[in-house]
Amino acid sequence: MTTRPQFPFDVRSRDVWSIALPASIAFITEPVVGLVDITVVGRLGDAALLGGLVLGALVFDFVFSMAYFLRIGTAGLVAQAVGARDPRDGLLHVVRALILGLGIGVGLLVLAGPILWAAEALLSPDPGVADALADYYHVRIWSAPFSLVNYALLGWFYGRAAARTGMVLQLMLHGINIVCSIVFVYGLGWGVAGAAAGTVLGQILAALLGLAILARHYGGIASLLTRIAPGELRDTVAIARMFGLSRDLMIRSMALMGAYAWFAAQGSRMGEVALAANAVLLNLLMVVGFFLDGIAQAAEQLTGKAVGANWRPAYDQAYRLSMIWGLVIALGLGAAWYLGGPWVINFMTTNAEVRALALTFLPVAALCALSFMPAFVYDGILIGTTQNVVMRNGMIVSLVVFVGVALLLRDWGNWGLWAAMHSWFLARGGIYWWALERKKAGLFSPA
Repeated sequence: MTTRPQFPFDVRSRDVWSIALPASIAFITEPVVGLVDITVVGRLGDAALLGGLVLGALVFDFVFSMAYFLRIGTAGLVAQAVGARDPRDGLLHVVRALILGLGIGVGLLVLAGPILWAAEALLSPDPGVADALADYYHVRIWSAPFSLVNYALLGWFYGRAAARTGMVLQLMLHGINIVCSIVFVYGLGWGVAGAAAGTVLGQILAALLGLAILARHYGGIASLLTRIAPGELRDTVAIARMFGLSRDLMIRSMALMGAYAWFAAQGSRMGEVALAANAVLLNLLMVVGFFLDGIAQAAEQLTGKAVGANWRPAYDQAYRLSMIWGLVIALGLGAAWYLGGPWVINFMTTNAEVRALALTFLPVAALCALSFMPAFVYDGILIGTTQNVVMRNGMIVSLVVFVGVALLLRDWGNWGLWAAMHSWFLARGGIYWWALERKKAGLFSPA
């Protein structure tokens, strides 16, 4: 067996929370933006506009999720580099990710038309919803290069456990988005296009500031460039590893968003009221999910650092503490969601039919806080330990379970759809637990 040096360190609850708390604050701003956008547009009282906004946001969630490896893959590689005492803090990993993200973003701009056509064909929106979707899409597509650059930068920040810096950037990005959305939609009367324009402006400013922070960390652009030896960016072994990781995480993300797209498409086929009601509940679910993502981020950095340091005790400590705190958060937020849901739903939309349907399905939706907790924490552990094949295969199998249950329970209507959502979360958690139990011993080698 190959031997590697060991760099011992301990993991305590405070280590988990020093990453999880700022990461949660940062991540929670993303669904808050969704809630604000839905509220701003929803209070216009037009279900078609709200449906178009929801589907437009879903399209970009799906498209950008295919490049989400730029954040999670970079974070895992950088965390392992930090654990192995890399003096450059994973510089090569983030530079490669930035170059790749910029290229993909430009490619998305070139393919904007075909992507919208495919989205409309798959989601089958009503005519009014389709018009609103197009208005939103044609503006927000310009955020693509900047959004993907931000993914790569956040991966570097979180991989180095610089969670506060990531938090500041995200708060700035989404704060600009929220303010501009309100001004553009209400003040200027731009409708759904105004909500999209707020997103574009926020992404541009966050990318510029993030790049400035990266350059400053290395003493400026000139100093940064001197730290990269000629030809290092073309290291075929490193590039092959990055693309292998990227490929598997892209497939994983496509399967992840495929499940949400299936859920939205089935809701769309039930009518614009069901689509809008499910969208309100899903945004509440995302609020809980992004709090749990903070714990997952801590698990990612700490287990990745443990693998880089070749220190099994730290891995076990990070695993255990992440699960314990994840359960505490899931219980608390699930209860808060159930108890506070009626008020939030009534605030988010003025449409009586949407309100009534959302309230009907609130209890079963709130239970998702518990059913999806293990999958979130395992996501972080698998990313940190770069178990990309496990993530890919587990997501594909759980997607098959989700679609199978949804088809089996299709006569139950929206109840069956939410039951399928629970089965998907539970299947993911179970598969990831089983795979990690088989593989974790092989993550470490004798000193």
